[in-house]
Amino acid sequence: MLEYFNFRIIWEYMPLFMEGLYHTCWISLLGIIGALVVGMIACACRISRVKWLVAPAVVYIEAIRSTPLLAQLYFLYFGLPSLGIDVSELTTGIVALSLNSGAYVAEILRAGFKGIPFGQVEAAMGQGFNVYQRFLFILLPQALANTLPPLLGQAIVLVKDSAVLSLISVMELTRAGQVLNSERFMPSEAFLTVAALYLVIYYALKGVTKFYQLRMMRFRSA
Repeated sequence: MLEYFNFRIIWEYMPLFMEGLYHTCWISLLGIIGALVVGMIACACRISRVKWLVAPAVVYIEAIRSTPLLAQLYFLYFGLPSLGIDVSELTTGIVALSLNSGAYVAEILRAGFKGIPFGQVEAAMGQGFNVYQRFLFILLPQALANTLPPLLGQAIVLVKDSAVLSLISVMELTRAGQVLNSERFMPSEAFLTVAALYLVIYYALKGVTKFYQLRMMRFRSA
């Protein structure tokens, strides 16, 4: 197969692939930040004892987790303009990634909160912490520490999911492969290069996960 593989074309289009890789990285970073913010808000509402906060959070989480990302992306892409909300394709893509991944982040954090002993909540109450202070300074830091490996796993999923943004013409890795294929009709060169670059991102994030796990093991054994 490699004897028919045109490496010269890949090198010629490498600046385009590097641009796509750069865009994929910072789009994913913004999506991860947005997912964390959305996930923390949804989780706080989900574990709240206020019913009018719990119900919308449950509806959001279940609706997102039971529908595909592509359908959510198209809903935002075609639905927002019909409501008079004019946003760019890039903004639509980042919002879609944040909302989609945020639902999973909310459930990961909720599992982390369940693992925190209730005695710590009682101790915080005894120190005069209100409900918001208990959440921000006592519960949330521990939940994040307990769930960082699955959160990093969700970040990897978000990076791979960013490929669907190519369907609304956002310039990222997969879109770069589509451009090469449309101009030179070389799908093997185009999408094997895309896959290789996604693999680089995957192993970089996997390395971060392993580094964190090793540090946690050393910290707990100390």
